[in-house]
Amino acid sequence: MAPVREKVTPAGVFGRRTGPGEALAGDAAAIAAACHAMAERFHRGGRLFTFGNGGAATDAQHVAVEFVHPVIVGKRALPALSLTGDVATLTGVGASAGFAEVFAHQLRCFGGPDDIALGITPDGRCGNVLRGLGGARALGMLTVALAGGDGGPLAGGEVVDHLVVVPSGDPRVVKEVHVTAYHLLWEVVHVFLERPDVLAGEARP
Repeated sequence: MAPVREKVTPAGVFGRRTGPGEALAGDAAAIAAACHAMAERFHRGGRLFTFGNGGAATDAQHVAVEFVHPVIVGKRALPALSLTGDVATLTGVGASAGFAEVFAHQLRCFGGPDDIALGITPDGRCGNVLRGLGGARALGMLTVALAGGDGGPLAGGEVVDHLVVVPSGDPRVVKEVHVTAYHLLWEVVHVFLERPDVLAGEARP
């Protein structure tokens, strides 16, 4: 029997995005909690490290530049680095230790307990992202992840402190909602940083 082609309509295209978008709005409290925790780390002098594969690698770079070079005039620049941009390091570590180690290795070199690790994986199952987040958790870093589908192994809560899941199996929809999610992370982190009275601890000199 020949495969049946699904008929695509404009209503169907937009409809695929309705539920995931509404789910993100429904996660407002969880996103605010992640932002508060991130702001606390920045307030203490911490840094943000971002990582992902393929399209998520470019998302990781997008997140980092948003924090380092804010597009909104007057917003504070914050230390952030994408672990996907150094081709020599990625290929060197991949060739000697395996591609699964490319993020975990860098985090062991750069990361510390005041820092933040943000991993992006469309299905929650990217091996090197999982290993990176697990390594970050072992270092005492705050771990945040953006995933899709059912969240995969990340949904178990063993390697991430804060998880935002886009409930869709369509990688295009997941990516689109992830962009909105990390723009929310950036914006709400700044809201908290502008209210240091709601942050725990003291800023480093």
